[in-house]
Amino acid sequence: MADRFDLLIRAPRAIVDGWECAVSVGIRDGRIASLAARHADDVVELSDDEVLLPGLVDTHVHVNEPGRTEWEGFASATRAARAGGITTIVDMPLNSIPPTVDVDALEIKRRVAADRSVVNVGFWGGAVPGNVDQLRPLHDAGAFGFKCFLLHSGVDEFPPLSAPELEKALIEIASFDGLMIVHAEDAGVISSAPPPSGTAYSGFLDSRPRAAENLAIAQVVELSRRTGCRVHILHLSSSDALPLIAAAKQDGVRVTAETCPHYLCFDAEDIPPGATQFKCCPPIREAGNRELLWQGLADGIIDTVVTDHSPSTVDLKRLDTGNFADAWGGIASLQVSLPAVWTEASRRGHSLADVVRWMAVNTADQVGLPDRGRIAVGAVADLVVFAPDQEFTVDVASLHHKNPVTAYDKLGLRGVVRRTFLAAPQLLSRRT
Repeated sequence: MADRFDLLIRAPRAIVDGWECAVSVGIRDGRIASLAARHADDVVELSDDEVLLPGLVDTHVHVNEPGRTEWEGFASATRAARAGGITTIVDMPLNSIPPTVDVDALEIKRRVAADRSVVNVGFWGGAVPGNVDQLRPLHDAGAFGFKCFLLHSGVDEFPPLSAPELEKALIEIASFDGLMIVHAEDAGVISSAPPPSGTAYSGFLDSRPRAAENLAIAQVVELSRRTGCRVHILHLSSSDALPLIAAAKQDGVRVTAETCPHYLCFDAEDIPPGATQFKCCPPIREAGNRELLWQGLADGIIDTVVTDHSPSTVDLKRLDTGNFADAWGGIASLQVSLPAVWTEASRRGHSLADVVRWMAVNTADQVGLPDRGRIAVGAVADLVVFAPDQEFTVDVASLHHKNPVTAYDKLGLRGVVRRTFLAAPQLLSRRT
């Protein structure tokens, strides 16, 4: 019967098209077929303390497989994502070996991910010195875009682009209307800063000054203006750059920006000595800077919130010595990103609709997946049952992340993912 569905989810509260409302979601063949369904073979009734959300889309995840699977891997990463309400991830091209800088490496990633993933997985390609001729083939093979660094990436097999190399890559990517995503910190500024040493977080913060981000972002914006290439600023931590990004957008420069839960939840003043689980690059900055990032989200200057989930083995975080100079820089957060952002957003008067816009709608749109990240007729039926008022304390030992280390351990948060619905998980490609 045309009015019957495989599954009906009755939700007194749901986020639909930017608003909270009641819906009866009818699902047929893995897609949402109605928002006012009445009959189904299977019916799920949500309680009044639950809100139905679209599955989140996280476009910045380091899975690290193959090559460094002991750091994470598709099995553990996607289990953590699903438990945290993230139903689609886009994997970064580095920290795996080989890095995703040509089609052969992309196919290796796909083969490894195919039988290990319990959420949808897509892939970024990489832009490194000497692979300009591989960018269009990667694009044609379905990579969602290309990541580059403007300074050492942390791993030798993924070197940075010089300014002339960046411009050459942007010209090539613009020729097929692709997307370049940029780790924007200036190598010269950082090389002139005092090197990190010891256990004081302030010493690490001084080694990655805001000027490094500000100068690099200005360079990327100018090259985008000159070449017409779409660019995206990764993991923005310096609020100083917000006026520059806002002005560029007003001028029609094709630039977007993201920030991350750790920049929105933590501040440098409260990081204890030796707490290397908080080390990431760019760094977590001061409380005043954090509040300006929240304002940048509210104003639409920052488009998305993504995890930059960048885990490692426990030994690489140097928790035994607490030396920030030696510790791996990266924060594991896939499973806790939704409650972390919601906890801080709700304190500042933001709604769940805002969080969905930042972490689902806009991220899906960024990578060209208009049928994900929203509750709408025709959309893929990836859905999350979220209890926004339920509180819990993060226990790192209970997370699905492969290694038990995260900056969120012992943190009290608000909002619990009670259930995640997925249509059959897929390996995703950029759509023509």
